[in-house]
Amino acid sequence: MASPRIAAVIPARFASTRFPGKPLADRTGRPLIQHVIEQARTCPSLSRIIVATDHDGIAAAARACGAEVAMTRADHPNGTSRIAEVAAGLDAEIVVNIQGDEPQLEPELIERTVAALLSDPGAPMATLVSPFAPSEDPHNPNVVKCVVGVNRRALYFSRSLVPFVRSEPAVAPWKHVGLYVYRREFLPVFVSLPPSPLETCESLEQLRALEHGHAIAVAFGTTAFQGIDTPEQYEAFVAHWRATHG
Repeated sequence: MASPRIAAVIPARFASTRFPGKPLADRTGRPLIQHVIEQARTCPSLSRIIVATDHDGIAAAARACGAEVAMTRADHPNGTSRIAEVAAGLDAEIVVNIQGDEPQLEPELIERTVAALLSDPGAPMATLVSPFAPSEDPHNPNVVKCVVGVNRRALYFSRSLVPFVRSEPAVAPWKHVGLYVYRREFLPVFVSLPPSPLETCESLEQLRALEHGHAIAVAFGTTAFQGIDTPEQYEAFVAHWRATHG
């Protein structure tokens, strides 16, 4: 059987609430969006990598490093909606959402997440979890946690530390990594769903899929890295980059 056509779309917006202008932060000597693009290029299964944005500066930065850019509407409520606009014009069977604030996402983990979706025909989307590194604080609300069932599907996502340990043996929390893989035909279904109460409460759009009864397959991997939501997390990335690149 032929391998499915897989396209990656990187949604990037300028107006982040916690970190305005994040994709263009350049204290490493190159904008953050370029780091994300270059890391995605190391994944061999991706046939296309497209930056989806409505911001001319982000588009220019992406094109400057040779990336394909799709200019989108400015009124998208979230990254998934922006990706759905781009995916409607693609012939790919699988669409990978590589978030624009994940500059250290290992390509092997992208491959695992694609494989998790392909191995679960009943799931229209998949995501990735990792154990917490010793240096990471599971209580940090900026790091999302995922509870996974024995069928390797997501039960819940939360900014709170879950599961609560009432008795031993304890169940260690899983760190949710900001990577999503969709069957292309599910994207217009997903974005047509009304916002759900838990999604609004936790400010986690993946909860919309669960609340409306759609399964999310889960891949397991190990990464010491996390997405960049805040200036403090960006500074940690800059420090790591400088330490490993002279």
